[in-house]
Amino acid sequence: MCGICGELNFHGALPELSSIRRMLDRLERRGPDHEGMWSDGSLAFGHRRLSILDLSERAHQPMLDPGLGYAVVFNGTIYNFRDLRAQLEARGHQFFSTGDTEVILKAYAEWGGDCVRHFKGMFAIALWDLRNRRLFLARDRMGIKPLYYTQDAQRLRFASNSQALLAAGGVDTAIDPVALHHHFTLHAVVPAPRTLFKGIRKLPPAHTLTIEADGRSHLTRYWHLDAVRPSEPRSEQEWIDAIHESLRLAVKRRLEIADVPVGVLLSGGLDSSLLVALLAESGVQGLKTFTVGFEDQPEEKGSEFEYSDPVAERYATEHHRFHVPNAEVLTRLPEAVDAMAEPMVGQDAVAFYLLSEQVSRHVKVVQSGQGADEVFGGYFWYPRMAGETEGSRVERFRKHYFDRDHDEFARMIDPALVDGDHTAALIGELLDAPGADTMLDAVLRLDVTTLIVDDPVKRVDNMTMAWGLEARVPFLDHELVELAAAMPPELKLQEGGKYALRKIARGRLPDAVIDRPKGYFPVPALKYVRGEFLDFMRDILDSLACRERGLYQRDYVERLLKAPEQHLTRIQGSKLWHLALLEFWLQRNVDGR
Repeated sequence: MCGICGELNFHGALPELSSIRRMLDRLERRGPDHEGMWSDGSLAFGHRRLSILDLSERAHQPMLDPGLGYAVVFNGTIYNFRDLRAQLEARGHQFFSTGDTEVILKAYAEWGGDCVRHFKGMFAIALWDLRNRRLFLARDRMGIKPLYYTQDAQRLRFASNSQALLAAGGVDTAIDPVALHHHFTLHAVVPAPRTLFKGIRKLPPAHTLTIEADGRSHLTRYWHLDAVRPSEPRSEQEWIDAIHESLRLAVKRRLEIADVPVGVLLSGGLDSSLLVALLAESGVQGLKTFTVGFEDQPEEKGSEFEYSDPVAERYATEHHRFHVPNAEVLTRLPEAVDAMAEPMVGQDAVAFYLLSEQVSRHVKVVQSGQGADEVFGGYFWYPRMAGETEGSRVERFRKHYFDRDHDEFARMIDPALVDGDHTAALIGELLDAPGADTMLDAVLRLDVTTLIVDDPVKRVDNMTMAWGLEARVPFLDHELVELAAAMPPELKLQEGGKYALRKIARGRLPDAVIDRPKGYFPVPALKYVRGEFLDFMRDILDSLACRERGLYQRDYVERLLKAPEQHLTRIQGSKLWHLALLEFWLQRNVDGR
């Protein structure tokens, strides 16, 4: 796990090494163990390393293979690299290191751009072909690892976060109206390739991008997810058994491929608790588990220790509990916002940030339960959508999911940035794409391949990597995802959702953990829009910077401020927080540069 960056100048011009320097400075926290720079004519690479595999100097990056004529920088982990290494050695390739980075070089030499089809893992890759003067970029199937870029007529720059590209300079930071529409409709999700800035794009998951020395480029999608029933029907028990075995393998892969200890972020929910159980069944001794809790509010408890503690006790883990007072939540919130490559409204971002700080003092790698709800149908809106029978797929989707309809967006945003219902058009196209048997199949595929990428997945990557901590997400193993996508959706929704996981967990976890209602990372200080939190948002939205930016129509802002706890989205998010968070992120990432 690392931070990567680079610059390719077109038409033979030399890269600006000072720009690489500035980008590396903004990536330092993603890789605190080593820094490397390398250049070849018009191409320059930068790398910040978090040492997980082959801790020796041989695995430092940028990694160059002079014989093959390739250089690479890479962020992520290839879980099947040992199997691939054996295949490549059988084909005559010789290795000088023992980690997964060199396998990428040899795999590209053997299979070209199709090498990514052989990789099982999470990755963002930049590989330079010295002989053909060609840059190859790739991102994993599920979009677990980020890859941002900016391009004009003179050059292309790429990096693991947008802050690095902004630090390099020359980025058009004008707001993209289409991205803004997505942001305020889809809980701050802006599907790739867009970002909120016109000048920054991100490589979509499951894609490669090849850029020639003169700037010509070619984008290729190398993986699709189909949500259709298999030709041979399966019984319920056959589905449960297949999911169990696939999940067990996914957990095992993410345990064994590390030369450092691996822990678990244990929230007390079904998903992370099941990971602990499966790891224990794999024979792990002395497993480290970590839970964070916050102060209670009158309406809600601020911790889930009552659920996480029995799981840790049952499996005799080395359990660490961290309690964060409300005062620290608001004090540290700006740090969490600074770690966001794009603005995120999920209130548990600060929880992950503060938890990751503590966890990073004990381990470098953790497994986390993100993705289980999307893959196995755990959210409350899925049954509601499945029960809809009237209207198009996007109409049935929007009434249970969109944060605000287009008319409200038009009343909220500067009219100069309102030019169409872009989100309905995009989501309608994705829901109607072939390869999904039912409405719910299409919804779950959309969630897994598009929406999850820029909400929980990005949140976990940003907040853990801010502390040099690698988070692995077994529920997003692409083979497990493929298997789950083929499962009948009605089977997923039984017993309130995630039926297969509940069946697997029964007898392995306390019934109270299995049968509890779906919970969310509780951060009560940020959930209830009152007191210091409300004052914080009012100060942001009343600031001179916000008023001069003119992004929001003032009458809409004032209406929300008058009754902040009454204006909620369809999935119970605070509309006021949505406005304040984006403005605060812009102030810290654009105005303050």
